[in-house]
Amino acid sequence: MSFTPVASVPVDRRTARVHEEGWQSWSPSGAYALDAEPHRPTNSNWATVCYRPGVSVPEGVFQGEGLLALDPGDGSPVQLCAAADPLHTVPSIRLTVHGDHAEVSADGPVKLLTGTSVQSVLAQWAESLGVPAPRPAPTVWCSWYEYFTQVTEDDIHENLRAMDTLDLPVDVVQIDDGYQSKLGDWLTLSGRFRSRAGIADAIRTRGRRAGIWTAPFLVDPASDLAAEHPDWLVRSSGGVPLHAGRNWGHDLNVLDTTHPEAAAYLTEVFTTLRAEGYDYFKVDFLYAGALDGVRHAEVDALTAYRDGVRLIREAIGEEAYLLGCGAPVLASIGLFDAMRVSPDTAPHRRPEADDYSQPGQDPAEFTGVGRQWQNGRLWVNDPDCLMARPAVETRERWAAHVESTGGLMASSDRLLSLDEWGISTTRRLLGGAS
Repeated sequence: MSFTPVASVPVDRRTARVHEEGWQSWSPSGAYALDAEPHRPTNSNWATVCYRPGVSVPEGVFQGEGLLALDPGDGSPVQLCAAADPLHTVPSIRLTVHGDHAEVSADGPVKLLTGTSVQSVLAQWAESLGVPAPRPAPTVWCSWYEYFTQVTEDDIHENLRAMDTLDLPVDVVQIDDGYQSKLGDWLTLSGRFRSRAGIADAIRTRGRRAGIWTAPFLVDPASDLAAEHPDWLVRSSGGVPLHAGRNWGHDLNVLDTTHPEAAAYLTEVFTTLRAEGYDYFKVDFLYAGALDGVRHAEVDALTAYRDGVRLIREAIGEEAYLLGCGAPVLASIGLFDAMRVSPDTAPHRRPEADDYSQPGQDPAEFTGVGRQWQNGRLWVNDPDCLMARPAVETRERWAAHVESTGGLMASSDRLLSLDEWGISTTRRLLGGAS
């Protein structure tokens, strides 16, 4: 990486603040004092799965991926250094402090803007892109934070009945990870589900919309897809399947959506789900589609990523709702209705190993607040799900954060486990969504 000087800005070291924009949904993003230690990956796997792969930051350096803002702290205008062409090139932007000056440099084309605050100058930049205003988000119930990968079809039916009993204003019932047999084998059910079309029909019969989760660019090496179509996988320079990190207790590979047959398969997955009655799609772990590797077509990784998302959009149709997660932020502009803007929340506050890319209410709040400028300008922000059951640590504080964002409102409890406070809070947040 070769960095070119961009600006030298006088600062008040006591009061200046610098905003780092992370690479993808789960990458820490927010403002720091100049003497703070920014959040960094605590192991190599999380560096791949949750940060910008292959990019490290020297100690004592602030670094934003495509965006870095500086409030000098002395009353002078806030400075924003932004990618000049964010859909195609996302440079790393660094800031180092030397005495009473901050030195800004970048490894690609950038432009400078000024504003009155960090959030307002970021909002100004977003508005300059001319992205059409996003349509309002539906309210959602999601299976993930109660059942995780062990969700069953009977769990969905139970909560469907509870929504009626508790009179909860849920538009979409979204089935999360666990219905499929393996990552990549999206149309093959796990033993916990009887009929994907049948459960969609049951949801719609009760007057709600059916939603479903996929991680469309990931492939489990033990899947039928990997065994039957090894040529559909992105390769490393050494010719082996590209390693996209590790999760769910196993290694991950990447679907090569530039391969015509792999693209046709992905189209089949989403047209099938759409035909079965699903019209709300959460597409997750999207970072994988933007990893550098050897693809069937000689295109750069960000082009391959954007083309892959467009393929999904074409398959589901413009009227379906598309929520991105784990997605490279700037490269996703203009592609989604809503976007997760933080790492996962959790029933607990602190993340594992104090890594702010990992699940926890503290990291979800930090990055969610730092990316509030995106809401209504690039997409509807998804701050992650409300969890209002009694077992959730500091549930009142977490609910207040979700409500304050004004973004996508989703519940993720076993609804029959809610106490009076949980029911009323869930009803209020879902009822107050735009």
